[in-house]
Amino acid sequence: MSLPSYAVRVADDPADRELCFAVRKEVFVAEQGVPEDLEYDAYDAGALHVLAVREDGVPLGTGRLLHGSEAADKTGGDLTLGSLGRLAVTQDARGLGVGVALVRAIEDAARALGLAAVDLHAQTHALGFYERLGYEAYGPEYLEAGIAHRGMRRVL
Repeated sequence: MSLPSYAVRVADDPADRELCFAVRKEVFVAEQGVPEDLEYDAYDAGALHVLAVREDGVPLGTGRLLHGSEAADKTGGDLTLGSLGRLAVTQDARGLGVGVALVRAIEDAARALGLAAVDLHAQTHALGFYERLGYEAYGPEYLEAGIAHRGMRRVL
């Protein structure tokens, strides 16, 4: 059995953004029970969104990068840091490398913007995933949308 072919791209057009939001709704709202009013926020408008899409157009995953003044609330005001967030991969696509491809695409975008590092708020069950990608946890565990998280950072 061969793995499905997919591409990761910046979601510049409205149709791609809608696919990103559909993946987030499936993963965070339906699967994890995050309230929609918490999932979609004011940061979405200025964020750089990435989308993983199968060759037949089916969306497989998404993530976003906040940077500059948009990220200041999440990075303690440090404008050299980007904030990776809303990383979601559909159940059918897990284990295919989609999450890794999305994180690397976000890091590439952060480098292109001249950022020095990327921070994120990882659900604690995903700490190992991010550690394998070079992220280091810092600070105590905390709840976000009722789910345990830890801060993590990777210097680019």
